[in-house]
Amino acid sequence: MIALQTDLQPWFPHNAIANVTPGRVRPGMPGWPGESDWAALKTATNGRLSKVVMPRLDGPDGKALLANPFAIGDQAGLTQSSGWLDAWRSVPSAYMVAAETAADVAAAVRFATAHNLRLVVKGRGHSYLGASCAPDSLLLWTRRMDSITVHDGFSPAGSGAAVVPAVSVGAGAMWLHAYQTVTGGAGRYVQGGGCTTVGVAGLVQGGGFGSFSKRFGTAAGSLLEAEIVTADGAVRTVNAEREPDLFWALKGGGGGTFGVVTRLTLATHPLPDTVGAVSLTLRAHSDEAYRRLLGRFIELYASALCNPHWGEQVRARPDNRLQVTMTFQGIGKDEARAAFKPLLDFADANPADYEGQASFSVASVPARYFWNGWLYRLFARSVVNFDNRRDAPWTDFWWAGDGEQVGAFWQAYTSAWMPFSLLDQEHRPRLVDAWFAASRQWAVAFHFNKGLAGAPAEAIAAAKDTPMNPDVVDAFALAIVAAAGPPVFDGLPAPNLSAGVDHRAHVKEAMARLRSAAPETGCYVNECDYFQADWQKAFWGDNYARLLAIKRRYDPDGLFFVHHGVGSEGWSDDGFTRLE
Repeated sequence: MIALQTDLQPWFPHNAIANVTPGRVRPGMPGWPGESDWAALKTATNGRLSKVVMPRLDGPDGKALLANPFAIGDQAGLTQSSGWLDAWRSVPSAYMVAAETAADVAAAVRFATAHNLRLVVKGRGHSYLGASCAPDSLLLWTRRMDSITVHDGFSPAGSGAAVVPAVSVGAGAMWLHAYQTVTGGAGRYVQGGGCTTVGVAGLVQGGGFGSFSKRFGTAAGSLLEAEIVTADGAVRTVNAEREPDLFWALKGGGGGTFGVVTRLTLATHPLPDTVGAVSLTLRAHSDEAYRRLLGRFIELYASALCNPHWGEQVRARPDNRLQVTMTFQGIGKDEARAAFKPLLDFADANPADYEGQASFSVASVPARYFWNGWLYRLFARSVVNFDNRRDAPWTDFWWAGDGEQVGAFWQAYTSAWMPFSLLDQEHRPRLVDAWFAASRQWAVAFHFNKGLAGAPAEAIAAAKDTPMNPDVVDAFALAIVAAAGPPVFDGLPAPNLSAGVDHRAHVKEAMARLRSAAPETGCYVNECDYFQADWQKAFWGDNYARLLAIKRRYDPDGLFFVHHGVGSEGWSDDGFTRLE
């Protein structure tokens, strides 16, 4: 039986490493704060310190909670992912500060430093790699810092830069509310995440992609200014003129690494007239027909879809199904239909080989209503799920396609940037062969909005001015292969480890086969393998040395630790023991 590492062991196994120095303290150890110390922190944070209490998860109430990402996000002791096979389990902190101001954050940071505590920062709790939780730690929970302020004109402090339309968003805000405020309220667009409940701060610090990134670039590319509390407890306002190195690091250097971001200000953009979605599932009746179908789709993508209008994904499945769930902006339904006509004509011309043409659908709405919950309640309830708790706003929803991620226990997750050069006529057969071979093992998705090849020049330029792996600007897509099981929080049935091990093997083999077409490219830090080899290069390429220098300047003692974050190679896997 495979043992599941739960992070509940009191120390990182000393026989696995050489040369360790004493690390951070845990409850019951000498140096752990006494009751008077915790009382002082509670006073300093205006009563916002408390012990973390886990909700009851068994029974119908627990089942409903774990099916609702809004409900999970409102629980200090839960995270949106419940763990990862042989890697981590979601375990609550000992204490938390439910911060409401930057001063609360600064007090907690100073306390963690003074008492040598493991500090965890959580906003909405979406980290796949477990950055939002750690046992025996002090949690800094920014959930309540969710203000959103639209600016008709904004100029970063001390910069003298031109005034531009912008929005300032608190660290605990989610993207749904940012979109509803900026798009529905102000008639502008802010580039953010695709999943509605993802937190603003974590997404931006990883780079950040949404459905329309092929037009508007990364979320980090729109960052104008940030407020951040650094390891010395100082509250800093940083931008391209004030502490530009730290500002640059926040645009993709990884969340929870350089400090606690408390507020972000992002440029907003003109709103397209129309946004929409295309859905199509085609099934081939033989492997050879399926290979031809993949080839025809790649041909279509290269000629008609690799441009700022199109985003989201296409998935190749082992059952010879090609699932298209793509979004578009700036064009109408007729143009969207015309774009897919060559693929449908190909399938129609070969009726013995393909089925599913009738599944083709195109929908569009004025962009201002795309995140309006009432639209879906009245006209498209099957597209979304609603937060149906008694006191929840009726406009809070998450996309139905994201439901499988709620509380997920990851068995495997891996990604790779797919180079634009693979779309060249001479290289397409290699891409198609690799995609087909990978699909024999597991479903393989190409997320086209998460590669910037085909984006406007200004979006490319903004992405180049971030620490993300430069492969992102030359990629037509981010390929993702992943497998997950149901939640495994404490109090729930144990996971089926044997099934997880089998699924993981297929995922790894699928990515290995896909990698035959792109062996050297990196991957995306917010969506990647927990066990990623050579992660420094994979996430940041040649930018890692500069990021490490910034980390050492602003956090020399490594207060801010996340798995495979900048500087984490100096610590044990649980972040409690410094390695020499």
